[in-house]
Amino acid sequence: MTRGMPPRALAWLAILTLVWGTNWPLFPLVTREVSVWTFRAIAVFIAGAALLLVARLRGQSLAIDRRHWAAIVAATFFYLVVWNIASTYSAVLIPSGQSAVLGFTMPLWSALISWAVLGERLSGRMLLAMALGTAAVLLLMWKSFGAYADAPAGLALGLLAGIGWAVGTLILQRGRVDVPATILTGWQLLIAALPTAIGALLLGDHRWFVPSWSSIALIGYIALVPMCIGNLCWFSIVGVLPAHVAGLSSILVPVVAMVSGALLNGEPLGPVQWLAMACSAAALSLALLDRSAAKAPAVPVTAIES
Repeated sequence: MTRGMPPRALAWLAILTLVWGTNWPLFPLVTREVSVWTFRAIAVFIAGAALLLVARLRGQSLAIDRRHWAAIVAATFFYLVVWNIASTYSAVLIPSGQSAVLGFTMPLWSALISWAVLGERLSGRMLLAMALGTAAVLLLMWKSFGAYADAPAGLALGLLAGIGWAVGTLILQRGRVDVPATILTGWQLLIAALPTAIGALLLGDHRWFVPSWSSIALIGYIALVPMCIGNLCWFSIVGVLPAHVAGLSSILVPVVAMVSGALLNGEPLGPVQWLAMACSAAALSLALLDRSAAKAPAVPVTAIES
């Protein structure tokens, strides 16, 4: 797979896997002091403003054709609002590495939705991928139900995050939104900041306070490194590699998330978790390779960051 791969693409893949994978164990730390809604509202605003500033400094126009806005707003709700809130709550309620595995089942949900709603056929390879993905989820459920009182909600929210990512991706693909990646993602992040900020006012901390410097540093890091640098690395990868090869990079993210969660937060990492990761990686590999063989639409120019 790496034959002929530009060296810079390998570097981008390494950075992407590192910043996205190690990001998940930080969620329980940053939400000890601020609510999930407050954290996400601040982070998406900072990330969106930073990306648009970068685009402007590059001399790019920030204008988007009016015909794209309906698809962008709809995709943003599922792709950023649902993903950001559900994935963060999930990482707080259950071990963050397990939450990452659940969230990154997105290609499987995308295939299922395409079959059920859009009438696309599922190949034998995709059916096997879905079976392996289901096995990974059941393995995590079997361990988590006995260990965490809130595990059912955490597991459900992890799956909801993956579904939101899938729906938002399909909306962008069907809407054929032809906008430079940095500009589109910057605007999506700013759009997501509005309902997330409203959620923070209604469901957040209910008081004004200045967080500790450690919380401020974590929020700033997540906004500027995983959300900005991670997305820019993804866009660069998509620009030089075939879409299915670029998509395979997501397989390693939950693996890194689970290992880093065990190291940072003492999260469980035993045979069952490794088997779940193996099932998830095999399922995602089959799903992405199946899409390549079928010459499915290219990966959209936006990408999820956890």
